[in-house]
Amino acid sequence: MLTLSCLSILLSHIPAFSKQPVTLTFLAGALDTQTWKPIIQQFEAQNPDIRIKAIEGPNASNTVEDLYTTAFLLGDSPYDLAYLDLPWISKFAAAGWLSDLSRYISDADLAEFVPADVVGGRYQNQIYRIPALSGAGMLYYRKDLLNQAGLSPPETFTDLINTAQTLQKQGRIHWGYVWQGKQYEGLAAMFVEVLAGHGGFWVNPETREVGLDQPPAIAAIEFLRQTVQQGISPPGVTTYQEEESRRLFQNGEAAFLRNWPYVWTLANAKDSPIQGKIGLKPMVHSPGLSSASCMGSWGWGIAKTTRYPDQAWRAIQFFTSADALRQIALDTGLLPSRRSLFQDPQIVAKYSFFPDMLKVLEKGTLRPPIAQYAQASDILQRYLSAALTGRLTPSKAMQLAADETRLLLGTP
Repeated sequence: MLTLSCLSILLSHIPAFSKQPVTLTFLAGALDTQTWKPIIQQFEAQNPDIRIKAIEGPNASNTVEDLYTTAFLLGDSPYDLAYLDLPWISKFAAAGWLSDLSRYISDADLAEFVPADVVGGRYQNQIYRIPALSGAGMLYYRKDLLNQAGLSPPETFTDLINTAQTLQKQGRIHWGYVWQGKQYEGLAAMFVEVLAGHGGFWVNPETREVGLDQPPAIAAIEFLRQTVQQGISPPGVTTYQEEESRRLFQNGEAAFLRNWPYVWTLANAKDSPIQGKIGLKPMVHSPGLSSASCMGSWGWGIAKTTRYPDQAWRAIQFFTSADALRQIALDTGLLPSRRSLFQDPQIVAKYSFFPDMLKVLEKGTLRPPIAQYAQASDILQRYLSAALTGRLTPSKAMQLAADETRLLLGTP
């Protein structure tokens, strides 16, 4: 009788054991995990059957990509969700590491997001990433210094050179312009803007034509070299990533900065020496051409090997909802990928530049969406670094970069 009673008790608890929460794991940079922490807490409160485990990685995008790649190559990835930078999509999708999300979302739903962010999440007409946070390279400037000198924000590359030199000669600032020159993915992203602003291109994804050895590419490198050679940019700029350049600008040591939207909130923090003294605008360009802003958006995908695809989709729906992205925008100033939020009264009241940012994002420039992007970027980074540090001439560096890229792509 006692045995039967014990058995009954055990059987009555089996459903409880079977309903233990599912844990979904993802990897992201330390700053990104902090950004998403409040949203994850809200999701878990509303979905007690799911827990989210964030693995903190380094903040460098390409290092996080390498960690994901290693995990996926092992074949038994610990990740269910994937927090994805835009240029990874073609590589990850082509390798079969991500699930096609077409069954979960319609084209009408995707139309609510920034178009370039959606295009960047596709591979061979299937969708592998839902956009969350958008971004594009911008030019930050010290509006107080320009006003004092009676100068306007620059529109062209020549304007930027001349304005920076004027401010330096007047003793208003030490450095004129800081950017990301280290050999890493940020260098390729920055160069895309300077290249397009000179009327050039890297790889045409439709024809696979390579444009790195054409005159606009040489001119783009010459502009960057000129900033260093003429003392407009510090000699160490060829070792800078986003944070090194941001800190120099935020400490009041530079007049102009190329960086991503996240800088706005940090530079305007209460303890920032330049709080309220900065403006932002699209990148400069050659006369008669248009600005180009490299898209750098992030979004969510589902690992092909997860045992919980439907639960993962529930998390993505929540993370990319208007409410979640509105909160992140208000808390951090980061740009949402949902277009309607750029006109949201609550957000615009706090960040008046949001409506103008949407215009920039809708004309954003993508890095080449090709399956071999990681290798193509590595090639470009190596030869760019060689040209910027004087180890090769710009023309020789770009000729070698173009030849190696054509070999990679199998194009003449």
